[in-house]
Amino acid sequence: MADVTKFFDKEFEQKEFAELADAPVDAIAGLSKADADALGQALNIKTIRDLAENKYVLVAQAVVALSRTSGK
Repeated sequence: MADVTKFFDKEFEQKEFAELADAPVDAIAGLSKADADALGQALNIKTIRDLAENKYVLVAQAVVALSRTSGK
């Protein structure tokens, strides 16, 4: 397993990726419970999987990726 310790809170550092995908979004280092609650309220994001698969996040990632390949 890749070293993901810097990206997750201590209690999640040794979890497998399958477990991390279904972990609460505030397991990500730097995201607080309040941040997670706000994401849940605004976008119905509860887990890391929800965040990764969110249509708005996917659109934003696509725009940024395409901006790197176009002439800006």
